[in-house]
Amino acid sequence: MNASRTEMFRRLLERDPNNPMVLYSLGNELFKEGRHQEAREHLRRAVENKPDYSVAYRMLGRAHYELREDAEAREVFTKGREVATDNGDLQTVKEIDVFLRRLERRAAGEG
Repeated sequence: MNASRTEMFRRLLERDPNNPMVLYSLGNELFKEGRHQEAREHLRRAVENKPDYSVAYRMLGRAHYELREDAEAREVFTKGREVATDNGDLQTVKEIDVFLRRLERRAAGEG
């Protein structure tokens, strides 16, 4: 199922290479497939093309987190938290806070 969704988003991206919704959707599908490096690139482009896209920041941060790129994850989560707060997207703020705490625990050697 995921492979076909991934291919569908790739085809949509060919038509509109800077569409943040398509970039996010493709990045999200790749993330679900465990393809975190590839997901990271699409998610990074999503936030570049739509800097107020709070859920894209959350997923980009998660990709960095899974790749153990903790400094980058913290930076993205912090920016994403600001964006989500400005947007009134409280659910995304809560989800980002969970990952910021996980980063703190990992840095303390607990994770």
